[in-house]
Amino acid sequence: MRALRLLPLFLLVAVSSGWAGDPNALTPAERAAGWKLLFDGRTLDGWRSLKSPQPGEGWRVADGAVSLVAAKAGDLVSVGDYGDFEFTFEWKVTTAANSGVIYRVGLEAAQTYRTGPEYQVLDNAQAEDNHPASHRAGALYDLAGTEQDFTRPVGEWNAARIVVRGWHVEHWLNGRKVADLDLAGAEGRARLAASKFRDWPEFASLSRGHLALQDHGHPVSFRALKLRELK
Repeated sequence: MRALRLLPLFLLVAVSSGWAGDPNALTPAERAAGWKLLFDGRTLDGWRSLKSPQPGEGWRVADGAVSLVAAKAGDLVSVGDYGDFEFTFEWKVTTAANSGVIYRVGLEAAQTYRTGPEYQVLDNAQAEDNHPASHRAGALYDLAGTEQDFTRPVGEWNAARIVVRGWHVEHWLNGRKVADLDLAGAEGRARLAASKFRDWPEFASLSRGHLALQDHGHPVSFRALKLRELK
């Protein structure tokens, strides 16, 4: 009779806790490091619209992802607000799609992008707004980016990371740093003065704010939304 092979203890914990192979779950190590799960893969709990406590009807949850399936749903905004943080997520787009993740958003703003900088989510190959470099996937929109294309093919998941300390911002895409800029420093202020945000005094002005998944009118999906606040 063949001896039974026992799973290592950490794998047994993984299976019993439900996070093994689930992008919308935290590992014990992530929990210990202070990460929070912002999307459970099943519901829109913890999310709202900018001007309403309810999410827009065009946002749907299916197959472990939250997706924009109808235009004019409005941006999907986190109930929680955050100061300095590290935020990781996965995104995928359809052909020619444009979207983004906006952060430090003020609920009193007319639009999320009036206060919050944007991590660009884009089909680099076919989206209309794919130049200059600061408009490409992973860029700090209209402020910093790269012409190098680190995206995976349309329909595949991309891994993203945003790190914010004060107004020093880093954007990462599939393990590559795409943007690194201190918006409060001399170079950051110069780029702001040369950007579309130069006449928006409320832009990048909040020390805390909400996250927003952008409705730019194109089908886009997100999952594995995880955040930890930085001290």
